[in-house]
Amino acid sequence: MCRNIKPLFNFAPPATDEDIRAAALQFVRKIAGTRKPSKQNADAFEIAVEEIFQSSKRMLEGLVATTPPRDRVSFEAARRLRFKKAEPR
Repeated sequence: MCRNIKPLFNFAPPATDEDIRAAALQFVRKIAGTRKPSKQNADAFEIAVEEIFQSSKRMLEGLVATTPPRDRVSFEAARRLRFKKAEPR
C-alpha cells in the first residue's frame, strides 16, 4: 500500500491538494490495515486522513528546496521503469 505514496516535495508542477490527500489516505489505510473502514470506524478514519493531510500540507509549504524542482513526468516514468524491472517474472 505505502509503495503508492509518491514523493511530493520539490517537483514541477508542485503537488496539488489532491496529491497530498491521496498520500494521507494511503498512509491511514496502511496504519489501519484496511482499505475501507467499518461504519463504526469511518469517522476516526476520516479524521485521521484530514489531520495527516493538513500536517503534510503545512510541512510541504515550510520546506525549502536547495535544488531545482524535478520534473514530475520524468520522475514517474523512471519510477515505473524501476518498479517494472523489480517485478518477479
